[in-house]
Amino acid sequence: MAAANLLALIDDIATLLDDVSVMSKVAAKKTAGVLGDDLALNADQVRGVKPDRELPVVWAVAKGSLLNKVILVPAALLISAFIPVLIVILLVLGGLYLCFEGAEKVLHRFFPHHTEAERDQRLAQLADADVDLVALEKEKIKGAIRTDFILSAEIIVIALGSIAGADFTTQVAVLCALSIAITVGVYGLVAAIVKMDDVGLYLLRKSLTGNFNSVQKISGRALLITAPLLMKTLAIVGTIAMFLVGGGILTHNIALIHHFAGAIISGIALPEVIVSLIVDGLMGFLAGAIVVGVVALLSRLRNTT
Repeated sequence: MAAANLLALIDDIATLLDDVSVMSKVAAKKTAGVLGDDLALNADQVRGVKPDRELPVVWAVAKGSLLNKVILVPAALLISAFIPVLIVILLVLGGLYLCFEGAEKVLHRFFPHHTEAERDQRLAQLADADVDLVALEKEKIKGAIRTDFILSAEIIVIALGSIAGADFTTQVAVLCALSIAITVGVYGLVAAIVKMDDVGLYLLRKSLTGNFNSVQKISGRALLITAPLLMKTLAIVGTIAMFLVGGGILTHNIALIHHFAGAIISGIALPEVIVSLIVDGLMGFLAGAIVVGVVALLSRLRNTT
């Protein structure tokens, strides 16, 4: 009897693992678009950090990301089971926050809010070898973890929706497996991207003494040229991603905006995918600009009182 029970247990585990594998693939496909945005946004977060601090910053954000998912997975399961309507509300708030962050970057780029003296003081701090760079990085790390929290929440909610018909055990296993894979994959790629220039410099130095010096020299130069271009591109893509993800959340979850966007999409003679992305991006920027204006107004009123 004990042997029969053991075989039954093994069969149940094998079936569960098979279900988890299949459903994880489905969930990963559903969240692929958000993963691309997650990668671009997180690579952009370490832009401007000193080379010797890049990996520590990525590692700090990765730990924060893992903690985010430790909080989000059980929270999403509980909310889905007992207050499913709250998921949509939280998603919309998260979408507004992403739009706000993106609009703040764009608006402050064209309308700087720092004075010349403040910028000089900031540059002097960064140039001063005695300044604790880890302390200066804390705000950047916190901001990256906050952004990761929103994107992770969307990924988990999308994944949960794609496996809604599965039993509770399978849902937990899929979300845990997906969370670990996403964290390792995204931050592993971010670490590789930010260290491209270091690898290029290493290859150039090796080319002076190695047997394959021409190949190493070409590869090293290519990496050194590509690294800053890639980081600038990711900075732009990351900001656009904020509008696309945030605007997409608002467009798909607020009925009035959804109908308005649908009317625009159906009225333009272009591929629906392209028009939908443009509408999501514009909606995201508009919503973000409004939130930035409201926050600035409230800040000014608070300072005057």
